[in-house]
Amino acid sequence: MSQADFYVLTDTHNDSRYTFLCRLADKVLGKGRQVFISVASEQEAERLDQLLWDYRPEAFIPHGIISNASSGADTPAPVQIGWGDTLPEHRDVFINLHLDTAGETLKFERILEIVVQQDDILTATRKNYATYKDAGIEIKMHDMRPKS
Repeated sequence: MSQADFYVLTDTHNDSRYTFLCRLADKVLGKGRQVFISVASEQEAERLDQLLWDYRPEAFIPHGIISNASSGADTPAPVQIGWGDTLPEHRDVFINLHLDTAGETLKFERILEIVVQQDDILTATRKNYATYKDAGIEIKMHDMRPKS
């Protein structure tokens, strides 16, 4: 059965999603998993590409950008970034930075959502939560906010 994990951050800035994403991708990669990161646009993919290069000077997250013009097989890196209808060949880990989910998303073994306290992101991730629940996907919440 597939599993969806929601990581709820305290921050209100979208940049926090990207910072957390780098940590999360590094952790998932360390477990030997393949990762696909879905973003909204080619520009966002290029920005994320640069962030992954700069994430930690002492570490390297092997990654590449795939597009509709190429398949995941053309970008053999264990971390792949794409937008639109682009999907990798694997169905291992899907990190959703795009606000929408497509039906193909539900075929991944793990789906990861990073939530910051912004109205558009909160609305989209609530909708995604309902989609996953309706599809029978196991959901786990990870509240990263400090406990009072």
